[in-house]
Amino acid sequence: MRYEQLQSSLIDAVLNEPGDTPESLRRAVLERAQEARGARDGLPPAIAQYVDAVARHAYKVTDADVAALQHGGNSDDALFEITVAAAVGAALHRLDRGMAALRGEEPD
Repeated sequence: MRYEQLQSSLIDAVLNEPGDTPESLRRAVLERAQEARGARDGLPPAIAQYVDAVARHAYKVTDADVAALQHGGNSDDALFEITVAAAVGAALHRLDRGMAALRGEEPD
């Protein structure tokens, strides 16, 4: 792919830069969103539901959804990192499916 290095750098920044959340959580979020379907990833149910919403229907995420996660003990920084990982995972999934379509491949 033409932009493999840029894509790799983006993933590295999302997963490996210092943050409020551990790399393992960010990786699980990114991978769940990238698969675009519920996976057995060990995420807490509230986080998994939020990740699915961000990945599939980000425009439906409300302030109440975020407030519920905050009341569950998640900091604003942690929620930002989870949101970014979910959005990047979803974008990578869409990029992969779009490139597959251009190659004439059938969807999964």
